[in-house]
Amino acid sequence: MNRTGIACALGDLLFNHDITLEEAAERHFAPGYRQRTDGEWADRAQFLDHISHLRGIVASGEVEVHEELHDGNKYADRHTCHITKNDGTTVTMEVYVFADLAPDGRFQRIEETTLMLSGSEADRTMGSAR
Repeated sequence: MNRTGIACALGDLLFNHDITLEEAAERHFAPGYRQRTDGEWADRAQFLDHISHLRGIVASGEVEVHEELHDGNKYADRHTCHITKNDGTTVTMEVYVFADLAPDGRFQRIEETTLMLSGSEADRTMGSAR
């Protein structure tokens, strides 16, 4: 099984503009994908709306993975996203992830909690803004 991970998935979704959002999503997320961020559920279409919004405001960034665990179809990690927005401001968010992987290794479900380490008050909801 070829498993995805958060750094690769977010790299393709947010920072790799050589592929479309749809290509990135197909590469890392199963068709029935669902995500819960800070208590708010989104289906795959809502998640892609969120990523499309972020692609419009994010100039560059990096995902720093601190811990990453795979156990069968279970996945967990703690990572920090370092984001530079198009206006030059920066946002740093620490994220805690628990996920299920589909049989083909793509994300089926992610539940995450975000903690803003630096950025403006308006960036606090960056993890789920659409």
